[in-house]
This record gives sequence, C-alpha cells and structure tokens, in this order.
Amino acid sequence: MISSLTGTDRPVPARELLRGPNGRPLRVLVVDDEQTLAELVGMALRYEGWQVQLEYSGAAAVAAARSFQPDVIVLDVMLPDMEGFQVLRTIRAAEGEPTSSQTPVLFLTARDAVEDRIAGLTAGGDDYVTKPFSVEELVLRLRGLLRRSAASSDASALVQVGDLTLDEDSREVHRGGQLIALTATEFELLRYLMLNAKRVLSKAQILDRVWNYDFGGQANIVELYISYLRKKIDAGREPMIHTMRGFGYVLKPTC
Repeated sequence: MISSLTGTDRPVPARELLRGPNGRPLRVLVVDDEQTLAELVGMALRYEGWQVQLEYSGAAAVAAARSFQPDVIVLDVMLPDMEGFQVLRTIRAAEGEPTSSQTPVLFLTARDAVEDRIAGLTAGGDDYVTKPFSVEELVLRLRGLLRRSAASSDASALVQVGDLTLDEDSREVHRGGQLIALTATEFELLRYLMLNAKRVLSKAQILDRVWNYDFGGQANIVELYISYLRKKIDAGREPMIHTMRGFGYVLKPTC
C-alpha cells in the first residue's frame, strides 16, 4: 500500500530534526490500524526530520492529539473502533485545546469516490491521499499543509478588508467583531482572498497558491472550500465573497 521509502536499496540516514518558528521540532501524529504501514510511514517521516508518534486506533488518536500536540495529523479513515471522520470531529470539538481547530489533518483512504473525498473535507480534513500512495507524495502534501497553516513571516500580522479582520499571529478571524472558527485550509484560502481584495482570482491561481499542487485535477475543491467560507463569513450578512462566472472569485468590502 506504500512505495519504497527512498527509491534506492541503500539506507538513508535521518536528517536533522525539522523545527517550527518557535524552535520546537515539527511533530506529526500518524494513525493507521495497519501497523506495518504506520511504521513504514513513520520511518519515512523520521528520515525527513519529523518527530513522529504512531497510534493504531481512534481512541488512542484522540488522546495523542491532546498529549502530543502535533503540528499535523495523518489519519486513516477506516479504524477498528471508529471512522477517522469521527475521530477528527472529536478532536475538533475539544474546545480551548491546541488541536481544536488549527491542526491540519491529512486523511489516508482506500476509497477514491468523490463523495468520500467530500465527506473527509466536510468533516474538517485539509487534504487526503488514497492508498496505495508514495512516501514522496505524502511528504509533499504534509509540507503543503504546514505552509498553509503557518503565518508568513514576511507579512503584516493583521489583514483587514471592510469589517473582516484576519490576525496571522493569533490565527483568529473576526467579522463585525464576531469570532469565526476556520480550519487551516479555510484560513489560508481566506487570507489569499483578503490579500488580493477586489482582484478576481481564477481557480487555477487559487489551487496553485493555496494547495501548492494540482489537486488530482479536482478543481471543484476550490468551489467546495469557497462554499465553506461563504457559510462562515457571509452567512446572515451582506456577502463579501463573489463568483465572477467564467473568471473566478473575488472578495470585496461591503462598504
């Protein structure tokens, strides 16, 4: 279900630990009931410099998300005690905890139907990889998730368009003074729209900037996440996110 770790027959020495802006090693929680697969993924990620914790059930994953406080989670959809979707909902529901809404989650799944992908994203996931997969692809996706979840060091901490504000330091979004909870991908998408306020952005531009790769040819992922943002940003208010048919999307202040 997974490609070779290195592409060669020679062992590869572990790299120096990757570290975040605060100097702490980057942590990844890998959850899969196929122990051999989980260990192979863990080995590959350790080669890349990650600090890794492995778990093999949903209940253990929930506990580890609280204690280990990972920077990103790799989560299998099919677990022995509960589906990965439910695991994620449980983690997201943990109010006031570091993993409650910000930790990016990448689903592992053997199911490639569009409805299964949408179910994972609707549950709060940020990305998915279908089995079988290559380690190289997995590492690329995880790096992309971290880029999306981390505030840019060369940007102003506060972005404001009309009554909508986005704070890159606290990772908080407010509209009209009301706090709005966003996932890491929703946050990065909104940030991109806000930094380009009044500018029409094509789906291709958004895919390239927010997802950093061609999402398996599934450009409708942009439509899906735009709909998520509208429900959170525009619900019950004068809309700020607009569709320009044949061109893309634009965010504009209401006044």
